[in-house]
Amino acid sequence: MRTKKKISVTIDEETLSAIEKASKAFNMAKSQVAQEAFRWWLKKKTEESMARGYIEMAKEDRELAELTFEAQKEVLS
Repeated sequence: MRTKKKISVTIDEETLSAIEKASKAFNMAKSQVAQEAFRWWLKKKTEESMARGYIEMAKEDRELAELTFEAQKEVLS
């Protein structure tokens, strides 16, 4: 069972105004708008981090493949 916790955040007036407008436009509580924004941000950052990791892994895999290929060529020569 999920329980909700109350937090306090400090944001600028422009952001608060945008949250209030979104809250009215989508008929959502401001806390729900903020919660969805936090979830979206966390998901985006996780995906970006994973993408960087995959790119690094691909570089390492390529380097290992090239090294292995060169070693195989030497063995077969």
